Amino acid sequence: MIEQGVSGSAAKTPWAALAGVIATVSVFAIAQGLSYPLLSFILQRQGMSPSLIGLSAAMTPLGFILSAPLIPWLSRRFGAGRTALACAGLAALLLALIGWQQNVWLWFPLRFLLGLSVNPLYVISETWMIALTPPAKRGRIMGLYTSIISAGFATGPLALTIVGTQGWPPFMVGIVAFMFCALCLLWVLPRLPDFNDGHEQASVMRFVPQARLLLFAVFAAAAFEQVTLALMSVYGKGFGGSEAKISTLLAVFVAGNIALQIPLGMLAERQGARRALIFCALTTALGCLLLPWSFNTALVWPIAFVWGAVSFGIYTMTLIELGERFSGSMLIAGNAAFAMFWGIGGIVGPPVTGAVMDVVGVQGFPLTLGLLCVTLAGFQFSRRRDAEARR
Repeated sequence: MIEQGVSGSAAKTPWAALAGVIATVSVFAIAQGLSYPLLSFILQRQGMSPSLIGLSAAMTPLGFILSAPLIPWLSRRFGAGRTALACAGLAALLLALIGWQQNVWLWFPLRFLLGLSVNPLYVISETWMIALTPPAKRGRIMGLYTSIISAGFATGPLALTIVGTQGWPPFMVGIVAFMFCALCLLWVLPRLPDFNDGHEQASVMRFVPQARLLLFAVFAAAAFEQVTLALMSVYGKGFGGSEAKISTLLAVFVAGNIALQIPLGMLAERQGARRALIFCALTTALGCLLLPWSFNTALVWPIAFVWGAVSFGIYTMTLIELGERFSGSMLIAGNAAFAMFWGIGGIVGPPVTGAVMDVVGVQGFPLTLGLLCVTLAGFQFSRRRDAEARR
């Protein structure tokens, strides 16, 4: 049975609690955004092949996927707050071990364990955000939240330009960030819900049949983001683009993601999350259509800016709808399912798109992404029509 979210008559917005959770997740995002390029740089210096570097990097999202079904049980058994605190401490310890033992083979299990530990921290924190946000302001606040998360992930690599990639300094940035997460949680924990509402059967597997299209939207958003980050360089070189131009284009893509989530959230408040999701999917597909035509013109910059916003806006809309439809332990089960499908999308998207590009050429990049977004919009539109017909 679908559980309804918090009543729209909720009192004031709990800004102190929200600020604490946002601080926790933004610092977490900085640590995560720093660790991926840092470890890749170190492995490159050790002479590892690209395939081995990629396989090593895949260990963390694999940890995300396999830990997701455990999160509702951990929250019931130990409490959401204790679980998140333990995971922040464990993540700091694992990052210290990775810095201490710079051995590619030992990094495989350590990076897998890092994924296992950080995923509950992320899922529980994001669930707190949704639960604390009043329905009337959910769009703009979740838009603010996703903007800050994106900025945190972008800040991680920038931190490497300050501290470098040699020795302990970059690892200390990540370790201190995870410890700061724990301090933020300790400060705000008394104001946070624990999600223990007596629904012992709330689980990822029970959630999946109730929200298949939402989970497909999460899959699509993850696949789109990871494909763009992984294969834009290949696509751009097919048009004769320099590394500097492609890097700047990706930066503009991320900047749009950061800048426009609040307006998209406000659109969801006015039009509803489902309509806003269809808008984001169709606009993203339009960006895929315009990319080949505009790549070697000045128009590619505003297109990339909007493209970054609406593609990640798909995920923002799923968070808003999740909060509208579920609460309590089913809310945390739903967020855990989101994390699982985000991991699956991130793992499946790049190799499938790469295979299409092998067959049809570089235009397989926008073709695959465009078809994915059109399919998503079609499913959502069909679902909306079915819902209206039942009224």
